[in-house]
Amino acid sequence: MEKHYDLVVIGAGPGGYMTALYASKAGKRTAVIERSHVGGTCLNCGCIPTKTYLHTTGLYREVKKTEAAGLHTEGLRVSMEELKKRKDAVVEELRAGIEKQLAAAKIDLYRGTGVVCGEHLVKVMPGEEEVTADYILLAAGSEPSSIPIPGMDLPGVKNSTQMLEEECVPDRLVIIGGGVIGMEFATVYNDLGCQVTVLEAMDKILPGMDKEISQNLKMIMKKRGVDIHTGATVSSVEKMGDGTYLCRYTEKEKNCEAPAVLILSAVGRRPLSRGLFSEDMQERIDMERGRVLVNERYETSVPGIYAIGDLVGGVCLAHVAAAEGCQAASAMFPELKGKDMTVIPACVYTDPEIACAGLTADEAKAAGIDTATGKYIMSVNGKSILSMQDRGFLKIVSEKETGRILGAQLMCARATDMIGELELAISKRLTAEDLAAVIMPHPTFCEGIGEAAESILM
Repeated sequence: MEKHYDLVVIGAGPGGYMTALYASKAGKRTAVIERSHVGGTCLNCGCIPTKTYLHTTGLYREVKKTEAAGLHTEGLRVSMEELKKRKDAVVEELRAGIEKQLAAAKIDLYRGTGVVCGEHLVKVMPGEEEVTADYILLAAGSEPSSIPIPGMDLPGVKNSTQMLEEECVPDRLVIIGGGVIGMEFATVYNDLGCQVTVLEAMDKILPGMDKEISQNLKMIMKKRGVDIHTGATVSSVEKMGDGTYLCRYTEKEKNCEAPAVLILSAVGRRPLSRGLFSEDMQERIDMERGRVLVNERYETSVPGIYAIGDLVGGVCLAHVAAAEGCQAASAMFPELKGKDMTVIPACVYTDPEIACAGLTADEAKAAGIDTATGKYIMSVNGKSILSMQDRGFLKIVSEKETGRILGAQLMCARATDMIGELELAISKRLTAEDLAAVIMPHPTFCEGIGEAAESILM
């Protein structure tokens, strides 16, 4: 016997389960269908596991350099086996928390693969249990993508999900891709003493970020021993006679080679739309290269069926998927409020941390906006000096005529925690003068925000 709901969500990642909770709070009868574990990529094989690794390896690196501060650490080591167990425990604890939230909200959780078979019909496979709903939300997420070159299917070539299951630290690691995923893994394995080589096809690492951030991170990582090559096009991977691997690439029209014990493919992700629709519905849903096309309300070409998150492309971040879910829910149920989608923060958990929101100076210039930029170098910040931080900075971009804050780029300790304050300033159209008038506590990293705002006014 089929069950009927106000909303059925396919996928229990941040976009899916948070939208289900949001709708449930408004009294909507809601169900979630999940083929694997609740929490999606972010919790199970993305944000949370990698940040758990980064927390430990960052501590390891920090402690190793504290002899100058009187802290001696003979015999200090990292057990990768124990670190992996810690990562698994964190993930399991958070999974259990999500399941408790769903149960407390009286949201039905179906274990299986949701297949959309009609405008209001979803089958849960295997078993073909049927559920119907007034609205269907697709939040199936994404999976690691690859590049079509020889050797990418060799056992020593891992994607980000597989890399999180490794229990040994290789002597040499080649990372194909210098984006966020690649640079975070480069940070982890460099901290663990591995010789890391990064091969990025674009002309800079973190291609979508402010160029000064990319340049500074490259400089810092090279100083720590990471070998970074930009404008490097990988052509093949070969397994050698001794069981190691050789990555062949072209840089500046020169053929080059990078040896490795393991190779990480970190070249992005692709929408997980395969098997999401029955044959009839597949013909009715507009798609492009695997991603589901939606309008400004996140509604697909079939009325009543919505899609969000990595499945629709765009900015593929957990908090963006959750915000898109709120937008979709507000379109389905007008009594619910949506989110302000005009300012989206982006964070990178390297060391120093990186966080951005709004426009860069170059983007503002391209849009024909005359700007004034304030910058504060964190090497003169008291908290940075006493905690022995590496070089960093904060930049605030404002509209020259009005002083309105347009964007911010941070590369410093706790950048990912501070960006929210600047995101709020951008969203609420605050000015540099407004920010400069706020008393910041001392000594803190966030003093840099006030200093950067002050520098605009000088």
